[in-house]
Amino acid sequence: MGWTAPINIKLQNNDTSQSPLDHKPSNGEIAWMGSVLNFGAIVGPFIGGFAASTIGRKWGLMSSTIPLLVGWILAAVATNMAFLYAGRIFWGIAVGMLFTISPMYCAEIATVESRGALGSFLQSFITVGFLLVYGAGPFISYHGVAYLGMAVVVLFAVSFFFMPESPTYHLLKDRTEDAAQCLMTIRGRSRQGVAEELATMKADVLASMEKKATLRDVFRGSNFKAFYISCALVFFQQFSGINAVLFYMTDIFKASGTDLDPSIATIIIGAVQLIASFITPFVVDRLGRRILLLISSCGTAIGLALLGMFFLLRHVGSPAVANMGVLPVIALVLFIVTYCWGLGPLPWAVMGELFPIEVKAAAAPPATAFCWILSFLITKFFPTISGNIGMHVGFFIFCACCVAAFFFTLFIVPETKGKSLQEIQQLLGAKNTEPEKA
Repeated sequence: MGWTAPINIKLQNNDTSQSPLDHKPSNGEIAWMGSVLNFGAIVGPFIGGFAASTIGRKWGLMSSTIPLLVGWILAAVATNMAFLYAGRIFWGIAVGMLFTISPMYCAEIATVESRGALGSFLQSFITVGFLLVYGAGPFISYHGVAYLGMAVVVLFAVSFFFMPESPTYHLLKDRTEDAAQCLMTIRGRSRQGVAEELATMKADVLASMEKKATLRDVFRGSNFKAFYISCALVFFQQFSGINAVLFYMTDIFKASGTDLDPSIATIIIGAVQLIASFITPFVVDRLGRRILLLISSCGTAIGLALLGMFFLLRHVGSPAVANMGVLPVIALVLFIVTYCWGLGPLPWAVMGELFPIEVKAAAAPPATAFCWILSFLITKFFPTISGNIGMHVGFFIFCACCVAAFFFTLFIVPETKGKSLQEIQQLLGAKNTEPEKA
């Protein structure tokens, strides 16, 4: 996802030895390369949802390594933009699969107390990938970045092979003993030690299996409330402008005219993003989802307003800009830090919590696909808006969306901290969620 930031410079460099392509790509081709990942990511959730239901959460995640490796191979052997477009689409398929199955897997293996933290780690480890490519990309060759990407995928495939399946998946397939073994591995307890939790999970699964969910069920009652909250949070996540900022971060620094080397500035932002992302998992189950989303939407709005103001002054030729070279860095740090506290990780964590078990596989793919449709619109048209109207316009639009996110969270989003999946359904107004009394 962060590959474009250092690679764009190599592809557009006048030194042709840095690029494997037969021509220097135009700005339009670079914009398409940044955005076509989203085409694959729109399809990927449906593949991921099918895989999670048929071969399991673990093997669904493992199967994502196939399009990942195909993408890296296409990037490594590329001689023209068609190879890169195809590679980005394959990466998008994998990203869509991972963003669908990973929150599902995390929610199903977590305890109630750790569910928010574990769900938040999705965003945290994405920032590890960003920092890796930001840090290595400017200092190794184009092909070196591709080989590094392949190595990471192989490392994941080998290490995750030894991870357990989700106990919930085994219970859905009526394999109670397999579910018990998985739970014993995850919890590090004896069969007796997990007996009570296994019984609760089995009761939840049996109840869910009585209600065969289809896509139509997603748009009914409390399921629809969970769906529109999830989609709204994803909308605000994307229209905070995060992908525009990350995909074109180096270009933003170049446009700002700051004296700081754009590659070094990008590494600094990546490091800040990494540190900020690892704060959320340790506080989300103490402070709750809503307070972090409120802090996040407020902070990102301020950071984007500062960026918009800087580029507006630069657009009108204000002499004050000469003394404000460090402002884009400060504004981006504020934006990235507060994004990583809430708008980044929590929509995925909340999505994994809001849907009942029987609806997750049907609801997650369209919600995730919606995310990547929005991401495509932003990454494709942000450069066009920036070039034709001014970069400040894009930042002010994103700022307004963050303000809207604050009020949506304040009035609509329920707090799921410390609540069981059954209690969350009651919060959403679901009927018949009370357990039967003897």
